[in-house]
Amino acid sequence: MKTTIVLVVLLAILSGGIYLAVNQVNSSEVLVRERCTAVVGNDTYELGLEQAANASTIVSVAVARGLPARAASIALATAVQESGLRNLDYGDQAGPDSRGLFQQRPSQGWGTDAEVQDPIFAAGAFYDELVKVPGYESLPITEAAQAVQRSALPDAYADHEAEGRAFASALTGNSPASLNCILRGTDQSGDSAAVRASAEQAFGSLDATLPDAETLILNAAGAQGWAAAQWAVANAKALHIESVSFGGLQWNRSGHGWNAAETVTGQIVVELAAADAATQAS
Repeated sequence: MKTTIVLVVLLAILSGGIYLAVNQVNSSEVLVRERCTAVVGNDTYELGLEQAANASTIVSVAVARGLPARAASIALATAVQESGLRNLDYGDQAGPDSRGLFQQRPSQGWGTDAEVQDPIFAAGAFYDELVKVPGYESLPITEAAQAVQRSALPDAYADHEAEGRAFASALTGNSPASLNCILRGTDQSGDSAAVRASAEQAFGSLDATLPDAETLILNAAGAQGWAAAQWAVANAKALHIESVSFGGLQWNRSGHGWNAAETVTGQIVVELAAADAATQAS
């Protein structure tokens, strides 16, 4: 009788251990802390996914306009200070009608309420004013940003200079493969046509082909290619992107950063979650 009881207890313990192990594997996705990082030298800077996607939009507008990376650095540092890189639908006490990434005020001629909450419009409006500042490329960030924003706290922009420079360098393509986003698996299928539309909205006209519903190929080289590739990584969560390949490297949402891979020169290959895989994940 005692032997039977002992066996039952051991089986229960063993079964419980197996259950816990399986449950731990199944819950590992939930435990992943989603985030994006940019590395410059020995320094690493981190943004949440919403912040990284907004940063990529701000930088893509600079790239589309042919502006230097310094312009993107100034814009990012400004947006971090003004809104935390979040597209806010409210303002602060200094500007109750301030809105959007740059807390631009419709009452001061920045645009309509809806326009200043459109990240592409807001970024464009910021750059419109920035390029009017004489020698902005060589000015300290506090001076360049303040010339545009006229903030009550102009020195605060300098607090975000290093972070802005790191993400600007990555997202302009000047620092290849320096942007990495850590994501959970997706439970929705992607749409290559939707990704192309988003990319063209960000960068303007692109040389793109759609081999199938889950693959997008962008033809670009050099820094422009890396700008588009790292834009795709920054937006992988919202666009259900599984992998991005370019320049002999591949980023995969289930991997660890960029790893060596066979790629075609001058082609960015964006692979999206397939419908059957998304169904299985759900």
